[in-house]
Amino acid sequence: MLDQPHRRLNPLTGEWVLVCAHRTDRPWLGAEEDVVQVQKPEFDPDCYLCPGVERANGQRNPEYTGIYTFTNDFPALIPHTVSESENTQDLRRWETTRGTSKVLCYSSRHDLSLGELSNNDLLAVVKAWIDESRALFEDYDYVQIFENRGSQMGASNPHPHGQIWAGDFIPTEIMKEQRTQKEYWELRHQNMLMEYLKLELHSEERVLFQNQNWAVLVPFWATWPFETIVLPKVEVSTLMDLSSEQQKELVEALKKLISMYDLIFNTPFPYSMGWHQAPRSIWETKYWTLHAHFYPPLLRSAAIRKFMVGYELMAEAQRDITPEVAAATMRKIMINKGAV
Repeated sequence: MLDQPHRRLNPLTGEWVLVCAHRTDRPWLGAEEDVVQVQKPEFDPDCYLCPGVERANGQRNPEYTGIYTFTNDFPALIPHTVSESENTQDLRRWETTRGTSKVLCYSSRHDLSLGELSNNDLLAVVKAWIDESRALFEDYDYVQIFENRGSQMGASNPHPHGQIWAGDFIPTEIMKEQRTQKEYWELRHQNMLMEYLKLELHSEERVLFQNQNWAVLVPFWATWPFETIVLPKVEVSTLMDLSSEQQKELVEALKKLISMYDLIFNTPFPYSMGWHQAPRSIWETKYWTLHAHFYPPLLRSAAIRKFMVGYELMAEAQRDITPEVAAATMRKIMINKGAV
């Protein structure tokens, strides 16, 4: 009985999620976000990501049109560090890291979002993800492409942009997914996410939409209220593996997804999204599947979000609505409100 409290296993991380659907019936006297619908201008002279504006480090952006990529003025990772580590066997092990952090402006327009770009402009973003991955993988073991949309997810600037971090190490979440996918392959000689996608496409219960090359669905193990995963229908391990047709249909899938999100509570939907592509060291294997995660925090309305605190922080991830209810809600919105 999945409407009763139960746990679900996330096969990508090997971690469990506690599902307590009845908790949405509880009264809410907690925090509510201030929802202010601001009409953004096409150009903001005070925005350090707009064309021609001087950034905090004194450099001035070019009068760019379309996309613009530059190294973050305050990078988390830097390319030149002294190689040093404390490789003792005690509890204070550490190591230096080398990398880079880049900013990718999706558009010169300050008032657009990723989902509001034209098909051609969004395709240019996809191609930029591919080009940046190809260049950075020359020097680094892993390339993480991600976007934090909205102040609720920590975005420091409303201009449409994402980030690209690359490093000489494999991050923790990627190591989890590498381990689980490899173990599944060794046990069954099947690609785990491709097998999972077959199950979801057969049941259709959590599938939001699909085209010839992509499927967007609410994962069975979803943690965030309206979490989704974007999966290719054939085995590809990195963005660089995508054909021209796959790139074009990815544009269609992303526009549908983000447009649908914005209709749930009639507000620009905050989220963190990121692409998980294979680390350079396992490109020749067959067990990794490229995929994107969307983690939006809103729960009951544009003003009420899900907080990962208390039990979630100290014990185990927990969600308040079932993935099936979330998927049904999103499909209904797409039908009734006409998401593109």
